[in-house]
Amino acid sequence: MAVHQFDGIIVGAGGAGLMAALQASKGAKIAVLSKLYPTRSHTGTAQGGIGAALGNMEPDKWEWHMFDTVKGGDYLVDQEAAEIMCREAVETVYELEHMGLPFSRTPEGKIAQRPFGGHTKEFGKAPVKRACYAADRTGHMILQTVYQQCIKQGVTFFNEFHVVELLMSNGAACGVVAVEIATGELHTFHSKAVMFATGGSGRMYKITSNALTLTGDGMATIYRAGLPLQDMEFFQFHPTGIYKMGILITEAARGEGGILRNGKGERFMERYAPTLKDLAPRDMVSRAITMEIREGRGIGGKDYVHLDLTHLDAKVIHDKLPDITDFVETYMGIDPVKEMVPIQPTAHYAMGGIPTNSSAQVIKDEKATPVPGLYAAGECACVSVHGANRLGTNSLVDIIVFGRRGGKGLGEFVKTAVLQPLPADPQVKTKARMAKLFDGSGSESVEAIRRDLQAEMMDKAGVYRVEAELKKMLEILAGLKSRYQSVKLQDRGKKFNMELLEAFELEHLLQLSEVTVTGALARQESRGAHTREDFPKRDDAKFLKHTLAYNEGGKVALRYKPVSITRFQPQERKY
Repeated sequence: MAVHQFDGIIVGAGGAGLMAALQASKGAKIAVLSKLYPTRSHTGTAQGGIGAALGNMEPDKWEWHMFDTVKGGDYLVDQEAAEIMCREAVETVYELEHMGLPFSRTPEGKIAQRPFGGHTKEFGKAPVKRACYAADRTGHMILQTVYQQCIKQGVTFFNEFHVVELLMSNGAACGVVAVEIATGELHTFHSKAVMFATGGSGRMYKITSNALTLTGDGMATIYRAGLPLQDMEFFQFHPTGIYKMGILITEAARGEGGILRNGKGERFMERYAPTLKDLAPRDMVSRAITMEIREGRGIGGKDYVHLDLTHLDAKVIHDKLPDITDFVETYMGIDPVKEMVPIQPTAHYAMGGIPTNSSAQVIKDEKATPVPGLYAAGECACVSVHGANRLGTNSLVDIIVFGRRGGKGLGEFVKTAVLQPLPADPQVKTKARMAKLFDGSGSESVEAIRRDLQAEMMDKAGVYRVEAELKKMLEILAGLKSRYQSVKLQDRGKKFNMELLEAFELEHLLQLSEVTVTGALARQESRGAHTREDFPKRDDAKFLKHTLAYNEGGKVALRYKPVSITRFQPQERKY
């Protein structure tokens, strides 16, 4: 049995994982495990910007950013964490700049900023230019910059290692088990601390902006270990995905002046959000698009509307949105300078995930008790700075601020922590999972079950939800889980067995879909990205609280914990 020993293990090499590794490695021996080559991580697809109240283009304050974050999250945001994020966003962006990140610049040489949905000045009076950007490749630049710093720092990378099990001993994290994709061999990693930074789970939906790899691995691994997941019913649908493909067209396209138009050519967002219009928060814009389509105002009566950039200067489109121009030309055969772009809402971001405190420590109960040596950051985590709906640019702020805080905390923890012993046979559960899949004699395929899961989730647990459909989805999930027990792998080899890894990923998606639907059924209100047509109003009296979902004997058990409210009391959410 191959055993590797480090002070700390970080699972995932996106922005959160790399930022954590960079901080922790300054005083500890750190390894990063990723099922991808690090610069292929999904952070690289983030386009429009990272929010920080620098005030380079016009006056701005972190307090305004915090207010927008809390209001945008429909008051389910933990305000202590939101304050930390918005305050530290400023210094963290400057830290990235000093690392060499090539931000777009003003004529004076300052970091350029542009408007983004839901970001305002003076507590909601008007839009503000807060998004710091590098053309429409901001996430790509962050990923490349921080990865280079990790190489300089001497971080050890295990690339294309798929983590499938968390190891616990004496109530503390003590390592992980991973499959080396190239060989199919199992490796045990023994450490004083573990951080999960594995990204989201959008592949549970048919139309999604998420890469094929975003299958909720870290969340599901934590859930199987008996620890809770938080607020999983809140899943954001980004309003502007390329029609039928889901590939994202950044909100920056609207920040630069793009307009949404229905089949009548109307700028319909004026009816739904008269102040911010096309730059309202994503949940509101996605609902508006869906409503326009439902009421027959889609383009030609079909299920999409148009994003209109044709009134913008061609130089603005080519200079500030070069990747978007390329995507639309490549996949749609459309020149956005001359033609409007067909778009529809696309499953984009999990607001829920592994519950943590503001130091990125994983918590295990309603009292926020931390698990010794266990951390999480990024989209797989839920420190709850996004609440019920994330504002654009705040994902990159989240991964950098809390990846940084978690890395610092992990680095300090391992200096004094005792290395807990490994379980007697640390690979026994993983070996059993693999044996069941390799020895399966059924006729089901991973691809067929996944395709059915994605189509049904899109239909029954998407932008709009209702009790009957959610209950039906739970029945469907029971059937899909039963079918999964009859999966038969066609590939029985060990080297680069992607079918085996996809089988692991499908199990994760099935588990997380069940948690999502169970939480959505129990939450009898509409809040942020969770819209119940049978309960159309927000209900603070009953549901101003976080959902905690536990795996109890293969069933989802729900508990709740309070929301941290400090500066801003809940109010009606108008834009």
